[in-house]
Amino acid sequence: MRKVVLVTGASSGIGLALCKRLLAEDNELYLCLACRNTGKAEAVRATLLACYPTAEVTTVQVDVSNLQSVFEACKELKQRFQRLDYVYLNAGIMPNPQLNIKAFFSGLFSRKAIHMFSTAEGLLTQQDRVTADGLQEVFATNIFGHFILIRELEPLLCHSYNPSQLIWTSSRNARKSNFSLEDIQHRKGQEPYSSSKYATDLLNVALNRHFNQQGLYSSVICPGTVLTNLTYGILPPFLWTLLMPVIWLMDIDEDTAERFYQNLLELEKRVRVNTTQKSDHQS
Repeated sequence: MRKVVLVTGASSGIGLALCKRLLAEDNELYLCLACRNTGKAEAVRATLLACYPTAEVTTVQVDVSNLQSVFEACKELKQRFQRLDYVYLNAGIMPNPQLNIKAFFSGLFSRKAIHMFSTAEGLLTQQDRVTADGLQEVFATNIFGHFILIRELEPLLCHSYNPSQLIWTSSRNARKSNFSLEDIQHRKGQEPYSSSKYATDLLNVALNRHFNQQGLYSSVICPGTVLTNLTYGILPPFLWTLLMPVIWLMDIDEDTAERFYQNLLELEKRVRVNTTQKSDHQS
């Protein structure tokens, strides 16, 4: 039986490289590319099938920053599949990254230079926006849209006789100092990307606590410093080559993880009510 794999953000960067690697390891996969841009997704699909003609590759349109788009994509996926073996939660954004020049030069000649370059702590700020759903865009894209995706797809994921796996793309930039349970969307800060990636690590812990007995397991990966659309927007490629770091992930507080999970459940209730009201108004 073919393994069924769903990858968000599959049209470029790490997501595209991941799809190629998955098919290189098993060209009998059923691979579904979950992408915001359908044109790019179809082009990637054609390229993958040209290289791996025995694979099954399809696409589904989803913008994880838009909750209505997530609900519609999940409805379509539940009509197509009876199960999902692997879900790679990879789509993410770092909008308008700005390099803190002062922090860069002050850290360059300090004892914390390696730590600073390996984690980007204090170096990057972003200008976040608010989505149509009233959520911070980075939080909605990198964490909450994927959380709703998981919740909606539980019937395809939770089978104790046939376990499924969630794999999150985290980051070495995931910093506890940039995350707060009192401000999980990072409305008041300037490093929403870092906050969202630490939130990803927390949610991973909580999901295992809540779903392992139902046959759903979650893990995070840290791809390290790679040259993608995100990193090209921060520094020129030659500087990234010079600054390739040693990679590590922070330890995660399980109590904080559980409290964050409960916060997400409360937020989910509110946005579901708002989404239902919008749908009723439009109809």
